[in-house]
Amino acid sequence: MSVLRLSESTPALWRFTDPRPKTVAWVALWTGAIVLELLALLPVVTDRGAPVTGPGIVFSLVGGSFAACGLIAWNRRPDSRSGALMTATGFAFFLLPLLGPRDSELAQTIGNLTADWWIFFFVALLLTFLTAGRLRTRFDQALVASFALPVVVLQVLSMLVSPPEGNLLSAFPDAGVSDAVDKAQRFTLGGLCVIVAVVVGARWLRASRRRRLALLPSVAGGACLLLFAMVLVNDLVTGSRSETLLWIAACSLVSVPAAFLAGLLRSRLARGALTDLMRTLRTQRNVSLQQALATTLDDPLLTVAYRLPGSLGYADASGEPVLVPPLEPARASARIEHDGEELAALVYDAGLDDDPELLEAVVAAAAIAIENERLQAESAQRVLELRASRERLVAAGDAERRRLERNLHDGAQQRLVAIALQLRILQGRIRRDPEAAEELAAAAGDELALSLAELRELARGIHPAVLEHGLAAALESLASRSPVPTTVACALKLPEPLELAAYFVASEALANVAKYSRATSASVRVWRAGDTARIEIADDGVGGADASSGSGLRGLADRVEALDGRLSVVSPPGAGTIVAAELPCA
Repeated sequence: MSVLRLSESTPALWRFTDPRPKTVAWVALWTGAIVLELLALLPVVTDRGAPVTGPGIVFSLVGGSFAACGLIAWNRRPDSRSGALMTATGFAFFLLPLLGPRDSELAQTIGNLTADWWIFFFVALLLTFLTAGRLRTRFDQALVASFALPVVVLQVLSMLVSPPEGNLLSAFPDAGVSDAVDKAQRFTLGGLCVIVAVVVGARWLRASRRRRLALLPSVAGGACLLLFAMVLVNDLVTGSRSETLLWIAACSLVSVPAAFLAGLLRSRLARGALTDLMRTLRTQRNVSLQQALATTLDDPLLTVAYRLPGSLGYADASGEPVLVPPLEPARASARIEHDGEELAALVYDAGLDDDPELLEAVVAAAAIAIENERLQAESAQRVLELRASRERLVAAGDAERRRLERNLHDGAQQRLVAIALQLRILQGRIRRDPEAAEELAAAAGDELALSLAELRELARGIHPAVLEHGLAAALESLASRSPVPTTVACALKLPEPLELAAYFVASEALANVAKYSRATSASVRVWRAGDTARIEIADDGVGGADASSGSGLRGLADRVEALDGRLSVVSPPGAGTIVAAELPCA
C-alpha cells in the first residue's frame, strides 16, 4: 500500500528525447492532463465511493497543478528539462486515483504499486532546478535512486505480506510482518525526505544572492518534503494521521508548481532585456557597454575585462587590472572570442551559470559589440595612417620637385650655360687661334658629356627606363652601379606598378647600404609566395638601421602600403640589415 498516498498517482516513465513535443503530442498532453484531472475530481463531484476528506480534495488537484504548470514551463522554457519533470510529476499523481477505486484487482494492484513513484520526478526536480533538469553529480543521481528502496522494494515487499483484497501480489499475508515493513517503509521514506530538504537548504545557504533567489522554488519543494516527513513521523508515533499536517502538506504541494513555473518564467523574462541590449548594441562602447550588459544580466558588479595585447593580463574599460578568473567563489568568468582570438572576458555573478542560454546570448552580444568597437578603432587608425601617408606623399613630391629643380639649376643648367659661353668664345677664336679653339671644343665636349650623365641620372630617378627590359635587368643595373658587391636573384615578371615599387625599394636600400652599413657584400632576392611578391635586400654590415629615423624608408613604406603591401626592416646591431617588402599581386 502507499505510504504517502498524497492523492494518488504516477505515470509510466517518460523518456524526453525532444526538448519540446510536436503539435500533435502537445495537444495530446494537454488533453490528457485535463481529462485525467476531471477523472481525479469525479469522486468529489459525484460522492461515489468512500467519503473524500478536505485534504483529499486538495490532493486531487496536485496532479493537475503539476501537469498544467509543467506543460506551460516546458513550452516557454524548452531549454530546461524542469518543465518536463513537473509534467511527469503531475501525470504520476493521477495513477492512484484512477486505478485505486476500480473494481479490477489488477488496476488496484498497479495503483497501489506505483502510488508513490511521483517522488522520483519531484526529487529530481528539486535537485536539478538550477541545472536545467539534469542530474550532473553522482551524489544527486544516488539520492534520487535511493528512493527506490522505500517506494519500490519495500512497497513490493509490503504488498507480498499484505491481505489479498485488491492485491494480486499477496503471497504471504502476515499482519505482523506487514506492520513492520510498513513502519520501515515510512521511516526510510521520511529520512530520505529530510536528507533531500537538508541538501537543498545547504545549497541555498552557500549560494550567492542571485542564486538564492533562483533556488527559492527548490526550497519550497524541500519544505514540502519536510512536511511529508512530519506526517510520516506522526504516523509512526501516534498511529494515526494528523488532519492539520495533511492540510498544510496538501496546500503546500498544490502551490509548489506555481513557484517552479514563476522561477522558470522569471529567467525567461530576464531575456527580454536582450531586446533592449541588441537595439542599442552598435552605440555601446567601453563603460556604456559594461553598464548595458550589467543591466541585462541584473549584475551591478559585472565587469568587461579586455585582453591586453601581447600579454596574459586583463584590464577594465578604465584601464584598471582585472583578475580572470576571479578569486571570489561567488564570481565566474566567460571568455569573449572572435575567430578563435580572445578579445575580452566577462566577470559576473556565478549564479548566472544557472541560465546558460541567457549568459551565452549576452556573451555573443558582447563579442559583437567589442569586435565592432575594435574594427571601428582599427578603421579610425587606418584613416589616420592614410591621411598621414597622403601628407607624406605630398611632402615627398614637393621635396622631389625641389631636388630636381636644384639639381638641374646647380648641375646640368650651369654646365649648359658654361658650354654656351665656351661656344661663343670658340666662335671668336676658331680662325685667330685654332689650337685654343680646339681646347675649348674639347672642354665643351666634356662638359656636355657630364651634363648628359646628370640628366640621365635625374631621369632614372623619375622613372627608370631600364625597367622596360624587365625587373631583373633593372635590378642588375642597380647592382652594377652599387659600390658594394651585390648579387641579384630575380626571375619574375610583375605588373608595372609592382615592378616600379620593387625597383625603388631596392634602389633606396642599396643606397643606404653604400652610405651607412659598412658592408662587404649585399644581395637582392625577388620571389613569389602564392599571391604575394616578395623582395628582400640583405647586407652583412653593422646593422642598427632605424626605419622611422629617415624619410627614405618611410617614403618607401608609403609607396608599398599604397599597393596594399607591407615594408619591414630587420636590423639588429652587428648582424646586418634586411629590408623586405611584400606586394600583393593576385
